[in-house]
Amino acid sequence: MAKDSLIILSGGMDSVTLLHYRKDRIALAVSFDYGSNHNAREIECARQQCEMLGIEHLVIPLEFMGKYFRSSLLEGADSIPEGHYADDNMKSTVVPFRNGIMLSIACGLAESRDLRHVMMANHGGDHAIYPDCRPGFVAAMSEAMREGTYEGIDIEAAFTDITKSDIARLGKELGVDYSKTYSCYKGREKHCGKCGTCVERREAMAEAGIDDPTIYED
Repeated sequence: MAKDSLIILSGGMDSVTLLHYRKDRIALAVSFDYGSNHNAREIECARQQCEMLGIEHLVIPLEFMGKYFRSSLLEGADSIPEGHYADDNMKSTVVPFRNGIMLSIACGLAESRDLRHVMMANHGGDHAIYPDCRPGFVAAMSEAMREGTYEGIDIEAAFTDITKSDIARLGKELGVDYSKTYSCYKGREKHCGKCGTCVERREAMAEAGIDDPTIYED
């Protein structure tokens, strides 16, 4: 199968699962360093995964987001709320139009590399809180990319309509080592176990019947 795609790879569970799921089609993985608390740990996991699979990995700096955008994700570990994604306080973790910015850059990079698709790993659990993960956004952004490129580059978002537990089940089938992924929004050495993404990570692995290899502070 031809390698016709670029993947936006954070280094978390979802994008790493997609990396393994579509590895035969992925020519390039791109991580973005935008100044979040957990960026460095995620990017290191992304690098390790790509090295293991023999996929080229680029890290693109986006310092301006950390400097000018408002989000608890950019303001240090103590600013991160604890609880479930269903809680209203989790809206503070939204980084305004983050996926739109990253997809635009990925689209330009894909066209420069003669690739036809940009893969992203948003999922159904993201929809309620993150506007730039919702199906309507993905469809509109994909159409804009098609219209704005000679080759009609589009977005492939294979997980849009499934849950993180579904992703974990797929990862289990694929043999993904989730100890080499990172999720915690606080960005410490160990996962806090209490922020929205840690809670979701725990729930997904439990529902998928995975023996969670994550080391949590609690």
